[in-house]
Amino acid sequence: MKRFVVAIAAVVVAILSSAPAEAQAYPNKPVRLVIPFAAGGTTDLMGRILAQKLSDSLGQRFVVENRAGAGGNVGSDLVAKAPADGYTLGMGTVSSHAINPNLYASIPYNNLKDFAPISLMITQPNALVVNPKVPANTLTELVAALKGKPDGYSYASSGIGTSIHMAAELLKMMTGTQMAHVPYKSSAEVMTATISGEVQLAFDNLSSVVQHVADGRLRLIGVTSKERSFLKPDVPAIGESLPGFEATSWTGFFAPAGTPRDIVMRLSQETQTIVRLPDVAERLRGLGATPVGNTPEEFAAFLAAETKKWADVVKASGAKVE
Repeated sequence: MKRFVVAIAAVVVAILSSAPAEAQAYPNKPVRLVIPFAAGGTTDLMGRILAQKLSDSLGQRFVVENRAGAGGNVGSDLVAKAPADGYTLGMGTVSSHAINPNLYASIPYNNLKDFAPISLMITQPNALVVNPKVPANTLTELVAALKGKPDGYSYASSGIGTSIHMAAELLKMMTGTQMAHVPYKSSAEVMTATISGEVQLAFDNLSSVVQHVADGRLRLIGVTSKERSFLKPDVPAIGESLPGFEATSWTGFFAPAGTPRDIVMRLSQETQTIVRLPDVAERLRGLGATPVGNTPEEFAAFLAAETKKWADVVKASGAKVE
């Protein structure tokens, strides 16, 4: 009997020692964190904060890799097709994971099926600003001006299909107004064009416009978040006078579909803790961003709703990228 017990114990030890390393302890080697945009933007900043904090808490290096291209499609596709072992992860945004799948004629991944959502990290309001010569101080006055002169207004964006482009198209769709779209290459160009009067209005990140508003070069009409922003609590949310309007930018954390549930849950729990750390929260406030940190199930539901919402807006706008 004793020999039998010893033999069984030996078998158990052998099985455990031959199990995949990932199942024994995650992570046990460096993890690649793919950011599907160039260095320097909000998504890159969030990715680098996350990588450093995860390295500190999990004891392995999380190495940032910027893989920009096609509005976030290139890097996102890399994550979608990576081994589902927790060692290639990625950041995603409203553009790469909600707008692009409806905007591009062909996209190499399915944003709802090819990823395991880990956690929504932040939301960030955009702001609607107008050139000071526009005869409007409120959204109601702006809508009246647009309807009174249907061919007289144009708006800037930082490119076709960007979140600020789609915010303007959502406004058009919900108010029944018309504006000409003038795409530029960067937020800086959007601000320059709106300040100079080359276009009459624009949406952009709230943090990008506050100084221009303070200097009197732009007039702030409203913010696109569901509630007012702590950066400008005196400025109404557009949804206060246009119920249902919401067009926030967001950044989330993803793994390839099929990644083991225990790995996804551990990363989600760590992320929820990280976005609420005092030093991280302070940096986020500087961007006008609100930390979220939710469960994989909550993030998946949010992602499905965002995909449906922006599909309707893209269709109404007629925008398409080949």
